Amino acid sequence: MTGEVIDGRKIADVLKHDVARNVDELRDSGITCGLTTIQVGDDFSSQTYRSRLRKIGREVGIEVRDIVLDATTSPGEVIDVVRAANVDPATTGILVLRPLPKHVSEAEIFQELAPIKDIESVHPENAGLLALGVPRYVPSTAASVFHVLDEWLTQAGEQASSFYHRARIVVVGRSNNVGKPLVSLAYARQAAVESVDEWASHTGRLSSHTRRADVLICAAGKPGLIQAEHVRAGAIVLDVGINHLTVDEVSGATRIVGDVAFDAVINRVRAITPVPGGVGPVTDVWLMGNVVEASRAGVLTTSGQGRR
Repeated sequence: MTGEVIDGRKIADVLKHDVARNVDELRDSGITCGLTTIQVGDDFSSQTYRSRLRKIGREVGIEVRDIVLDATTSPGEVIDVVRAANVDPATTGILVLRPLPKHVSEAEIFQELAPIKDIESVHPENAGLLALGVPRYVPSTAASVFHVLDEWLTQAGEQASSFYHRARIVVVGRSNNVGKPLVSLAYARQAAVESVDEWASHTGRLSSHTRRADVLICAAGKPGLIQAEHVRAGAIVLDVGINHLTVDEVSGATRIVGDVAFDAVINRVRAITPVPGGVGPVTDVWLMGNVVEASRAGVLTTSGQGRR
């Protein structure tokens, strides 16, 4: 068996067209969409992400403004920047990039975000709504995983609701921004769900969980964590890992790999997402879709309608 490689770029292109159309419709109504990213420090992955978002912003008509702060910036100064973005009329969505320096508390920063502009649902109010199954915005990575899976199921002739009702979904990774939202979205689809993290590999028990999965979603941030022995034959594997590996110590050149050992696993699975080119491109576009939704929500809030 050689698994089908799911083309995330193709799915992202269709989604990008929809986002651009929505941006145009809002602009015709006098509503603009603007994303402000806030980075503290010089993390390479965050820099790369900002570059991708600027490119997609140009393609769909959303202005992207980057605020980059020194790694030594105090928590109070970061909060001041967030509060300024909250009241900036040109900013309809705010993205605080991870990781933050150790001296800056994520929780303290996230709770300062205006919930209506919190497009990744990290503010306690939005995180709570997501956990209750009534999200204001669905976090981009988790949303993209299930969008990719839904699209593939449709292409494969599967009825999504029936598939989820009989499927066991195992999520590897329990981060607040990816792993936990993935579990919430799997619950919403009425699937059987199991959550595990990479620590199970230290006791040799990881495969006892992952080999039971009909759908294995890997979001641990550990390159090559999932090997052939961790995957049941015929499973669908969705790799969320974005790991930068140095391939040349002299030049500092890197390459991107996932959490799944792709070459070792592909001959066991029914379908698999590659890294790069799988979930990642869809995530970037979905985030822009959340900016559009935030623009609409901001108008409703200003007019006294909708949830604040």
